[in-house]
Amino acid sequence: MSTAGSRPRNPGPAWGYAFLQNADRWLPRWVFRPGLMLGTWVALPFMPAPRRHSREFLTLVLGRPPGLVEVWRHFFAFVDFLMLKLRVARGVPHTCRLDPGHGAAFEALVRSGRPALFGTFHFGHSDLLGFLLSDYQRPVSIVRLRVGNSDDTRWLGRLFGHWVSFIWVNDPASLLFALKDAIEAGRSLAMQCDRLEFSSKTEAFDFLGRRRVFPFTIYHLSILFDQPVMFSVGVPDGRGATLVVASEIFAPDPADRVGSLGRARRHFQAVLTQLETLVRQHPTLWFNFLPLNPESSLPPTASSSS
Repeated sequence: MSTAGSRPRNPGPAWGYAFLQNADRWLPRWVFRPGLMLGTWVALPFMPAPRRHSREFLTLVLGRPPGLVEVWRHFFAFVDFLMLKLRVARGVPHTCRLDPGHGAAFEALVRSGRPALFGTFHFGHSDLLGFLLSDYQRPVSIVRLRVGNSDDTRWLGRLFGHWVSFIWVNDPASLLFALKDAIEAGRSLAMQCDRLEFSSKTEAFDFLGRRRVFPFTIYHLSILFDQPVMFSVGVPDGRGATLVVASEIFAPDPADRVGSLGRARRHFQAVLTQLETLVRQHPTLWFNFLPLNPESSLPPTASSSS
C-alpha cells in the first residue's frame, strides 16, 4: 500500500494549481495564455523522462523524429486540458456534444439509470467524462490512482461530490471489494484502461503497429457482475466544447463466460482501433508521458495474466 511518502505525485510545486486557478480567474487572457506558453518552455528541461517518452511516442505516430516545438505542443496541449479541468472545478459551465456514431446509444445508456462500466483512456478531455456523467444524475465511482499534488481532482470531487465518489487503486488488496461494494450499491464505474498499474488482468491487442499489453479487468468485472461496458473519449471540438466519441456497447452473458470473453476481446480491439484513429488525427492529445504499453508476441487469448 502506498504511503504519503511513497505516493506518486504530479509535477510542480504544491501551490501550483491554486496559482493557476487564481491567475486564470483574474488575469486577462492575452496576458495569462502567453505566460502559460512560456512556463511550458521553462518546465520542459526539468522533465527529461516525460520529454523522452513524448519524443518516442511522437516519432512512432508521426513516422519521423519530432522537432522541439512539436514536443512543446504535446506538453502544452496537456496544460490546456489542465486549465479546462481547473475551470470546470470552479464551476465554469462546459458543454459536451455526442458524436453521431454511437452518441445516441451512449446517451440512452447513461439515461437508463442502469449501472454500467464506462471505460476511457488518458486521451484528450477524457479525464473529465466521469465527472460530467453527473449531468445525467447517476451515481458514479471513478477508479483512480491517488497521487500527491492533485488539487484538480480534489476540487472536481468536491464540486460533483453529490454524484461522484472515488475508488483508489493504490491498495490492490482491497480494490476488488471496493469495486464489488460500489456495483452492488447501484453505482456505475468509470475506469481508465490504458495504463497497466494495479491491473490484475491483462491481454494483448493491436495498437500503433504492434501487439501491446493492455488492462482487461473491466471486461472480467462486466461478466462477473453482469454489467454492460461502453468506452468513450473526449476531444476538443474546436468551438470550446468537448466532442464525446463513444464505442458500441458490450453486453456480457454471465452464463457463457468463454463466449463472453471472446466477444469482449473483439470489442476491445474495435475500441483500440477507434482510439488509434483518433490518436493519429490528434497526437498531442495522447496524455501518457510514459513508455508506450509493452509489446507482446502472444495472441490475445494466450496473454491473459492470472
